[in-house]
Amino acid sequence: MSAPRPKKLRLHGAIARRIGIDIVSGRYATGDLLEDEVTSSEQLAVSRTAYREAVRILAAKGLVDARPKVGTRVNARSKWTLLDPEVLEWVFVSAPDRRLRDHLFELRKIVECAAAGLAARRRSNAQLAAMRSALQAMADQTLATALGRQADLDFHRALLESTHNPFMISLTSGVSAVIRTTTVFKQRERPLRRDPIPDHRRVFEAIAARSAARAERAMRELIDLARRDTPVRRAVRRS
Repeated sequence: MSAPRPKKLRLHGAIARRIGIDIVSGRYATGDLLEDEVTSSEQLAVSRTAYREAVRILAAKGLVDARPKVGTRVNARSKWTLLDPEVLEWVFVSAPDRRLRDHLFELRKIVECAAAGLAARRRSNAQLAAMRSALQAMADQTLATALGRQADLDFHRALLESTHNPFMISLTSGVSAVIRTTTVFKQRERPLRRDPIPDHRRVFEAIAARSAARAERAMRELIDLARRDTPVRRAVRRS
């Protein structure tokens, strides 16, 4: 599967992306040492300063641990900032392995099913109107367009805000990153196989009816179907 064309990046950002993709795809294993700064900058035909900035980006995202006189070592996945939008994008340059995909959607179920139930109990009329407007925009624009995908994010953002739980609302950026990345990934080579808008509509109708149980169930079904629509690759096996 070919990689999506990235946005124009500054040099150190492009280097970080290249190395980051190699790490999250399994080309480097936990504990592997990257080449030293001089060798790496020469191989990449960039300045040592640009390479050093790229390593700082990777370290900030938890992918590597860079120490003087020790080198730059690849961290275990448990240290990666997996909900960082760039890290997620790098993971989905190629299809993720099945376990990682399932863990990702498991997180969505834990957060968003509970959020849907709370939204059904606590949403205001204005928040319900925001969800209705986003749902209509999704239907009008479709998820094949940037406007339609933004409407999808707006729907989920309004739902999380309807919980009136500041800690749950703080998860909006992470949830949005997951939804944005997986939606684009599923359409990389062909249109969506299934229209997800009816799934969203069932969540909305349950929230509008203030039925917490229905809202949680509808959200669980939406996420399960989204998981099935997301292709996977076999886990990388290293000899």
